[in-house]
Amino acid sequence: MTTSPISHEAETARAEHPSRVLLIGEVPQISQALEHALQARNCMFRYAAGSADSLRQLRETPFDVVITDPATGMQETLALVAELRAIRPGIRVILLAPETTPEQVIAALQAHVFLVKMPPFRPEELAQYALEAAAVQNLRNGIEVLSANRDWVSLRVNSQRLTGERLVEFLSDLESSLPTKLRERLMMAFREILMNAIEHGAKLHPAKVVEVAAVHTQRAIVFYLRDPGAGFHWNEIPHAAISNPVTAPAAHLEVREAKGMRPGGYGILTAKGIVDELIYNERGNEVLLIKHIA
Repeated sequence: MTTSPISHEAETARAEHPSRVLLIGEVPQISQALEHALQARNCMFRYAAGSADSLRQLRETPFDVVITDPATGMQETLALVAELRAIRPGIRVILLAPETTPEQVIAALQAHVFLVKMPPFRPEELAQYALEAAAVQNLRNGIEVLSANRDWVSLRVNSQRLTGERLVEFLSDLESSLPTKLRERLMMAFREILMNAIEHGAKLHPAKVVEVAAVHTQRAIVFYLRDPGAGFHWNEIPHAAISNPVTAPAAHLEVREAKGMRPGGYGILTAKGIVDELIYNERGNEVLLIKHIA
């Protein structure tokens, strides 16, 4: 999944002082490419031979980010996360895992892991996430778990694009049992609606939150989102592709250009074409996405 452009915070952090990244384990097929990607982002890095060595090095050096050993199982790595936090409470952890279970993904969310990634690992993506992680001011305020089991997860997320990207990754991991193509398309639909809520509903205000629930039944996957905005009416969003008349499928682009808005506006239309049901409340600040799987 493609990450968002580097944030202003990450750019500032990179300019002011290099981010320090601790890499646990050395995997030939990704290590060299990851080294180059980190160096290109002015990130200093060091290798740890294993869990014990990572704890020793973390006591000696205030690393910003730890990227875990992709050969180590999720359960063992989650135990290590607790030990890392005992030494450096604010450490950001990008957890690489050969595979996960829904319960382990939930445990990672509850442990405020920055990100969980499974194969295939993309060094450029990992390096960019490491840079973003180093710039995060308060990780605990990003994604708050309200209630969670493998079939129903309720969360609050702050209104920042990076938090949204992280949540999409977590929920994709949570649905890893789905066929890859179905999961990718479903998460594309969820991402479009989530980013609408963050950008338009919450206006990217970091103190505002979007409420999210992900429910997995025997026959469907349901996402619920509620943003703190005033909502909308369908006749009030001419900048969105969903409002285009059949005879003018690109009419919204002219509206966006006139308003000085970035290109886009396809979010609702894209999501509607992927899920089976897309239902908004009357006010327009709550939405259900329903995808039948059986």
